[in-house]
Amino acid sequence: MSLIFSKPALGFAAFSGTGKTTLLKQLIPLLTERGVRVALIKHAHHSFDIDHPGKDSYELRKAGAWQTLIASRKRWALMTEQNDEREPRLGDLLGHIDADNTDLLLVEGFKHEAFPKIELHRAALRQPLLFLSDPNIIAVACDTELPQSSSLPILNINAPDDIVQFIVDKVLHGAETT
Repeated sequence: MSLIFSKPALGFAAFSGTGKTTLLKQLIPLLTERGVRVALIKHAHHSFDIDHPGKDSYELRKAGAWQTLIASRKRWALMTEQNDEREPRLGDLLGHIDADNTDLLLVEGFKHEAFPKIELHRAALRQPLLFLSDPNIIAVACDTELPQSSSLPILNINAPDDIVQFIVDKVLHGAETT
């Protein structure tokens, strides 16, 4: 099953500690400078809060509100409690993204889902290469030469400008011509 979203989507797949968030923090401003409106979905492997004890939104949610929407002039956030023990599916989350105000959806995590991804690989972590078993990986960004040959584009994980150029050329412009 492939991802159904009306705008180009690109994932960043890697094992924990590879630097997905660090790289995305570099890529997003570079894409924004090019006029690309970026939306992001990030998978967390644990329970998390975006508000904190003592804040009104936290206290109201903990009092039993199933959904809490907090809003200001600058932003709004919707928190929805889930009783489901299974991990969320990326396809289930897409309906919450405003595609009309998005040019590119970036996804951190969800490495086992079927949609285009760039694999991030750091040799020092001694993790297996994901592209060997994932046909949805369209490039590998790494910090050294790969131990196994590949016909995929190889990007320098430490060169965010080059990765952004790949995204613009292959993901954004490639989507316009298909």
